[in-house]
Amino acid sequence: MSSTRRAGALRRGRWGIGSVVIGLLLGACHPALGDADQTALLWPDGAPGARGNLEADRPRLYYFLPPPELRNGTAVVVASGGSYGHHGGLSSEGVRTAKWLVSQGITAVVVRYRVHGPRRYGGLDFLADGKRAVRTVRARAEELGIDPERIGMMGFSAGGHLASNVGIRCAEDQGRADAADPIERQSCRIAFSVLIYPVITLDDRYAHRRSRRNMLGGTVPRTDALRRELSTELQVTPTTAPSFLVHSHRDHKVPDHNSVLYHEALVRNGVPSELWLFEDGGHGVGVADDPERMPQMSTWPQRCLDWMQRIGVLEPRGAGEAVESSGADGSTAVAPPVAPP
Repeated sequence: MSSTRRAGALRRGRWGIGSVVIGLLLGACHPALGDADQTALLWPDGAPGARGNLEADRPRLYYFLPPPELRNGTAVVVASGGSYGHHGGLSSEGVRTAKWLVSQGITAVVVRYRVHGPRRYGGLDFLADGKRAVRTVRARAEELGIDPERIGMMGFSAGGHLASNVGIRCAEDQGRADAADPIERQSCRIAFSVLIYPVITLDDRYAHRRSRRNMLGGTVPRTDALRRELSTELQVTPTTAPSFLVHSHRDHKVPDHNSVLYHEALVRNGVPSELWLFEDGGHGVGVADDPERMPQMSTWPQRCLDWMQRIGVLEPRGAGEAVESSGADGSTAVAPPVAPP
């Protein structure tokens, strides 16, 4: 069963050398990442297809852990944005989100995945890192005190594309039982995805052009088939992970059509989905913790927690009750609860 929540009316409506250097520095030594409780290489023996041994070729995981008395067993892999070309969102979308999740008792793992940059990584490389992040967290489930069936992924902007892609590609993944690497024996399936102003489509009408260019900029030939494969709204199936989506009508970088297209694809396939479209806010606002400036969009974190409870991945409330939500602008939406999987 899918439920839809909306605030506001639905409306249709090149890297320079300096930029590359800045992007590499942000990805390799972002000071906010020093607040992590643990850090580890995503691929200790080297990433597949790595084109060097610099920090940009060595994706990492940053663990933010709630105290045992607060921990509730849910874990979220967080992928920040940056057009798949840099890690400028690591602080505002990665670390700040991780700290908010921890305050809710949720184990948060920020993935610094590879980006296009001078090494020319592309969409399939990004996906490999996303899959590996989930496998790694699942492999450490007992150690981290989490339920391996309650691992989700949250992505912002290009990171939202990555999270949606993992939610699709890993839906029926069981890992490789014969793999020499014990991490690869784990499934990369996620129980849910949270997509905040996500990049979704490569359609010329609504695509975020820089993200699209970076996705297609690897060594794999640019073909129509690859464009279609990377347009995640075209790849949704009935087994795709349930999703919570947030977008602003004021997003002048990634059109809100991206979220709408993905939500509609989920609904067509019978996948639980909740979409919030806001009149305020914008792009790159992260957890939107400025209610004076964003009275509507600042409500998305609590709405997300409510949704996670309803689908049974976070301390589920009693099932069978209709849930009413009121927007800060006075808008109200009522939808039936989503049955836990």
